[in-house]
Amino acid sequence: MIEHDITDINLAAEGKNRIEWAEKDMPVLRIIRERFAEEKPLDGLRMACCLHVTTETANLMRTLKAGGADARLCASNPLSTQDDVAASLVKDFGISVFARRGEDNDVYYQHIAQALDHKPQITMDDGADLVSTLHGKFKSMIDNVIGGTEETTTGVIRLKSMEKKGVLGYPIIAVNDSQTKHFFDNRYGTGQSTIDGILRCTNTLLAGSRFVVCGYGWCGRGLAGKASGMGARVIVVEVDPVKAIEAVMDGYDVMPIAEAAEVGDIFVTVTGNTSVIRREHFEKMRDGAIVANSGHFNVELELDGLRKISKSTKDIRPEVKEYALESGNRVYVLGEGRLINLAAAEGHPAMVMDMSFANQSLATEYLYTQKTKFEKKVYSVPEEIDARIAELKLKSMGITIDKLTDEQKEYLASWELGT
Repeated sequence: MIEHDITDINLAAEGKNRIEWAEKDMPVLRIIRERFAEEKPLDGLRMACCLHVTTETANLMRTLKAGGADARLCASNPLSTQDDVAASLVKDFGISVFARRGEDNDVYYQHIAQALDHKPQITMDDGADLVSTLHGKFKSMIDNVIGGTEETTTGVIRLKSMEKKGVLGYPIIAVNDSQTKHFFDNRYGTGQSTIDGILRCTNTLLAGSRFVVCGYGWCGRGLAGKASGMGARVIVVEVDPVKAIEAVMDGYDVMPIAEAAEVGDIFVTVTGNTSVIRREHFEKMRDGAIVANSGHFNVELELDGLRKISKSTKDIRPEVKEYALESGNRVYVLGEGRLINLAAAEGHPAMVMDMSFANQSLATEYLYTQKTKFEKKVYSVPEEIDARIAELKLKSMGITIDKLTDEQKEYLASWELGT
């Protein structure tokens, strides 16, 4: 059997059923996989992929393999791996996987190293841990890397920082910045799956609750909309004045976290930044406050500070830890402060990830076939790829749209025509 490190190979049958269930809602990726299987545009390509090991990711890995790629997969978060999916990828699809749900930090980075031992020509990352590890402990491999792709906002931020500081060793396509990714994945996917994770953990009623959303980017917009739709009274916390006024115009209360901490019932961070909810904010929270994070890393919650003001902690339910504060109040942290939509639920729906992973597949093909065209920078997904994915998605939904007439094209291209 191919090289792997997973929890239990005997879970493969269950994983295969769930992978096939997700596949039915991923028609765009299926179309790409069928073309890849025929044309083999990735033939001979070695890849290292650091992604959430879910049913949707499994269908991406199948697509890359169909195109001829030899890809290894490791987890991009210690709590996001679905062990049955990992087992099926190894046993049923012959793909090397290094991921165990609940792995500690040492094992997490050991698995990244095992993926990189493959000497990849293209990397595929979700959060940039694989890229940063490659640039740290595996620098000697960089010259053989054609390029990489990045899935999420947090990773793009890190990679743009690397580019700015002149340390990025190869080009990266920011899949996250494509319109068919961040408009839909971040807004509809994060919005729904975050609520799903919170409800699976707590079985709490959202209607009537004061639901605090920290961050009003695309993820925050989606989360606020879903919470509001379920009857919650949404409060938005922001540092960007433009996003803050947008939240006001969308009908939400906007205030600093120090004020929101005193009145909120449920708190969710989706900023991509560190220490958003800190010790002084936990101290102000009402008894029974629920706190979760849906940003990529758990640094958004200052859990060390929370521990320092707690008399005791205990696990109340799966993925729910109670912190009994010195004040007598209790704060409940979900999923160890990690991505709650994957720690407690199944991540984004397959219908959303269909577009995100179509972007990943086509961006990989673009890098591999156009490899002489790039500098050591972070690039956006080409507009023609973005548009093609949207067209395929509409077609799969049975939706048609208009096309510009020649007259309209001429009008848009001219400056002479007016009133």
